[in-house]
Amino acid sequence: MSVFRVLSYLRRYPGMAVAQLACAIGGTLMVLVLPMVTRSIIDDIIPHQAWEKLTPAGLLVLGAYLAQNLFNSLRIRLNNTFEQKVIYDLRSDLYQRLQRLPLKWFDNRPTGDIMTTVSEDVPAVERVLIDGVEQGLVAVLQIIIVASFMFYTDATLTWTAMIPLPLLMLGAVLYTKSARERHRRVRKASSGLNSLLHDNVSGMRQIKAYAMEQEEHERFNESSRSLKDATLHLMHVWSIYRPSMSFLKDTGVVIILWFGARAIMHGTMKAGDLTAFLLLARLFYEPVEQLHSLNQMIQAGRAAGERVFGIMDAEEEAGINDGQTITTVRGHIRYDNVGFSYTGKLPTVHGITIDAQPGQTIALVGPTGAGKSTIINLLTRFYEHDEGELTIDGIPVKQISKSSLRRLMGYVTQESFLFNGTVRANLLIGKRHATDEELWSVLASANADEFVKRLPQQLDTHVGERGIKLSVGEKQRISIARALLRNPPILLLDEATASVDTETERQIQEALERLMQQRTSFVIAHRLSTVRNADRIYVLEHGRIIEQGTHDELIAAGGLYSELCRTSLIAAQG
Repeated sequence: MSVFRVLSYLRRYPGMAVAQLACAIGGTLMVLVLPMVTRSIIDDIIPHQAWEKLTPAGLLVLGAYLAQNLFNSLRIRLNNTFEQKVIYDLRSDLYQRLQRLPLKWFDNRPTGDIMTTVSEDVPAVERVLIDGVEQGLVAVLQIIIVASFMFYTDATLTWTAMIPLPLLMLGAVLYTKSARERHRRVRKASSGLNSLLHDNVSGMRQIKAYAMEQEEHERFNESSRSLKDATLHLMHVWSIYRPSMSFLKDTGVVIILWFGARAIMHGTMKAGDLTAFLLLARLFYEPVEQLHSLNQMIQAGRAAGERVFGIMDAEEEAGINDGQTITTVRGHIRYDNVGFSYTGKLPTVHGITIDAQPGQTIALVGPTGAGKSTIINLLTRFYEHDEGELTIDGIPVKQISKSSLRRLMGYVTQESFLFNGTVRANLLIGKRHATDEELWSVLASANADEFVKRLPQQLDTHVGERGIKLSVGEKQRISIARALLRNPPILLLDEATASVDTETERQIQEALERLMQQRTSFVIAHRLSTVRNADRIYVLEHGRIIEQGTHDELIAAGGLYSELCRTSLIAAQG
């Protein structure tokens, strides 16, 4: 059960848990002072006019309240520290697990849904810890201590006070059985709304460009309406449950008053005893009612916890640090009859055989969906090939730890991703402790130094979310500089010159030529200028290699490559 798994995090801090328990017990014991002193005043001090005892009795109650609040202050302080430590651990474990999940998991999960889990579901679990553990512990202790004292004072009257308890317990059970699904619907609707909002904010330019504001507003309202309806249904049930439990609690007080009054009438109880018992009953039913409120919170935390632990239980990417660690390679890469399928049914690529000698440039060309990017993704082990053998310097990649394998590679994609930080911070991803001299050197090699010098704060200029403050070509050249800084023996270029103008392409191409020197490079490109000088060109169609050779050999063969050159490649060259 997710709630108990959340509570398991509390075991990491036993000292704080014991101290918090001690404060809770001390504070709860103090609540007994008022009923006992009240009974003494009504039954002893007033009838016997022992007024000299009145002030000490009042001071005793005041001292008890002071002690109770001191205990509570310390308990709250301990609790907040305790719970924030636990929540920090939970968030840290969740993020660590996210980083260790395979890309295939992210392919099937909307980004907004993941963000909802981290930003909303974790705090919902947090509320269970902060309020649930603290208030629940205090409530249970108060029930046990007060009930024990009630039985000590008058067992018969205490049993009459217990008459509503079975109905209160039954109501809690019935509510809990149906609450789980209601809270699930709320979490699902909230996730759907956040996913839609994330997509629309990311695609705001497209929404405006296609004048889709009205349609997207309607979609947003529909998703928001689903969340509203799910939340209202939850609250409507709660509006019946909570007052019903409160009525049963009040019934218990009336029962005590009726039986106590009859006991006074028959001379078996004093007025002070009944007054004290009514105060004890209030102290008994107050935490019982509080537990019903906590039940609502626990059910919300339970639904949120299921989503959090759904991620925690997802099968992590195998082989991150398992396997052989390699620090240097010559760069001999061989695909031997390699096959792979994303779905496990229809093959995405099959029968792939490529032999890349150290320092060679291998170009992969073909129509969209031919499997070019998949071949690169298999080399990085973002996905694992299903058939054949893929080796680096004769070592099967599945025997190499993914962390050491990926440290040997530089990866430049068509849509270069820059983090929301400075130019410097994005470059240092390639080499954590690089000097400014090294940074400017790689920027110059990537034809990026001139535009960086024109930025307001040069290396310390913030590039915005996903590098939004830079042009496509500028982002691409910073990505190339980052790869240069890493100085990898293996280079992967996935359409690195797409979506840029001719002049920017020329600058990027010059940078890429420097980057590819003395490295084994795999290049995916639609532009003739990017692939014509490759040592070997492989032409893919429907997941198979149908042609291979040099540019001149493939042109002479008059096949698909030659056709692509006459159409898209030559046209793209401009």
